[in-house]
Amino acid sequence: MSAHSVLQKITERFTPVIQRMDVPADGRLFLYVEPQALREICRYVFRDLDARYIVGVGLDDRPVSGAFVVAHDFAFDKDGVLCSIVCYLNGTPPRVDSIADVIPAAQWAEREFRDLVGIEPVGHPYPKRLVLPDGWPEGVHPLRRDYPWDAVPDGFDENRAYPFDNPPEGCVVVPFGPFHPTLDEPAHFRLFVEGEHVRGCEYRGFMVHRAIEKLGDSVLTYNEIPMAAERICGICGCVHNVAYAQAVEQAAAIVPPPRARYIRTIMLEIERLHSHLLWTGLACHILGFDTLFMQCFRIREPLMWIAEKISGNRKTYALCLIGGVRWDIAPAIKGELAGVLTKVEAEWRAVADAVAGDRNLQQRTRGVGVADRSVVKEMGLLGPVARAAGVDQDCRRDHPYAAYGQVAFNVVTEQGGDVWSRLLVRVREVFESIQIVRQCLDQLPDGPLQAPADDALPAGRLGVSSVEAPRGESHHFVITGENNRPRRWRVRAPTYQNLQGVPMMIKDQQIADMTISLGSIDPCFSCTDRLEVVDLRSGQTQVFTQADLLKLARRTPDGYCK
Repeated sequence: MSAHSVLQKITERFTPVIQRMDVPADGRLFLYVEPQALREICRYVFRDLDARYIVGVGLDDRPVSGAFVVAHDFAFDKDGVLCSIVCYLNGTPPRVDSIADVIPAAQWAEREFRDLVGIEPVGHPYPKRLVLPDGWPEGVHPLRRDYPWDAVPDGFDENRAYPFDNPPEGCVVVPFGPFHPTLDEPAHFRLFVEGEHVRGCEYRGFMVHRAIEKLGDSVLTYNEIPMAAERICGICGCVHNVAYAQAVEQAAAIVPPPRARYIRTIMLEIERLHSHLLWTGLACHILGFDTLFMQCFRIREPLMWIAEKISGNRKTYALCLIGGVRWDIAPAIKGELAGVLTKVEAEWRAVADAVAGDRNLQQRTRGVGVADRSVVKEMGLLGPVARAAGVDQDCRRDHPYAAYGQVAFNVVTEQGGDVWSRLLVRVREVFESIQIVRQCLDQLPDGPLQAPADDALPAGRLGVSSVEAPRGESHHFVITGENNRPRRWRVRAPTYQNLQGVPMMIKDQQIADMTISLGSIDPCFSCTDRLEVVDLRSGQTQVFTQADLLKLARRTPDGYCK
């Protein structure tokens, strides 16, 4: 199906409740519907048309339309179509029928726009707080347009505790996190354990939510946001940089020149390479195979060096501006990068052979952390997690962007749906990425790096972009706005969806397998803004609160605090 074919199927059934239809580009569809029909249309798209759920978006649009807005994004992967179903909400407070009972993958998205925008998903099966801190006052929604980006709410209660669920009968609670030796970032899984087996869990995250989306619609400008976007994730920075730029470019009808699209592809695949090598090493470390852990990091290092030669930085490349890229790939760098790829390929083949034949790795990972095709569908799981369950899904092929439509590669799948299958998918994808970069280097066209974009970008236009990160699809939703910045920018990273599948992966499995099951999705949470200081002389410890850190940050050079 094309976007027009998808539209025809929906309109055949729902014409009376469709307000407006936009097909701004091939493979893009925006459908505006009556609020009372949103739930049934989403159910039809997800169940009957077999679309994949991506994310839900809430928006305070009162300064422009006088209403709130909800959009649910879907992907028709086999047909190359991204579809947004949009409705405007009036009333105080704004309310919309929940779709989470028919599309479980939407549960977090609805809880998030309830927290941040104050849109109530009526009938949500589990309407607990998701993003806001425990002590945040009720009725205060920081993504509303009348809430300042730097405000501290009145009535914040540092002593309020999160109301966790009671464990099932016969189970005890084992806390996994928020700080754990095998987690580099804070996340709290409250495991319900019977004997040695996990019978369920409750997740509490978002402890260090950085409000980047709020900065994007209130402080940062269009070409400042890419640099903030690549700090959303410590590994997938270029992915978010490119995804945001493409969403704005699609909304504003800007086409980057061919050379820029090829350079984006090269940098994305360099990022995929060093990410897969990083993950494979860390997975082996979790399982006690530290020899392979060190080999993976050794093989990875030349990729980091070449990335620094191209961009000036090992990781945050500052690659994109709206309409193109900032960095070129000089002829000398092309030759050096080709040599690095040859060396990495040869050394990685030895690693792949070692992994494939290692019985200890197989014993620790086969049948562990299983997420089958049905879980992938219901929870919207992505990337290697989906492909390891036999779901042939990859945004690079299904929704081509940058130069992916001009290169050939295989989408790697396995059938087990377990940790072992995810390991094999990532190991094999390394070879595909090497081939993609080689093709891009061979085909790299001459020409400019930037499309001209001298005029102000038009306001009120919608753009969506999906980019295949090493962990899975990163999706950016943009509504262009005034003052040289978006009116709304919504980011959905792959971990956001994959974390929602963890409770099914670990249910009825041994607690000892929790760490590698969680690690197999390659989770990215965030960085913590609290710390504990140990005085090495006295042995005394001090835990700094948010207030303490602010006080220290405002200390003047003469020793006084502002």
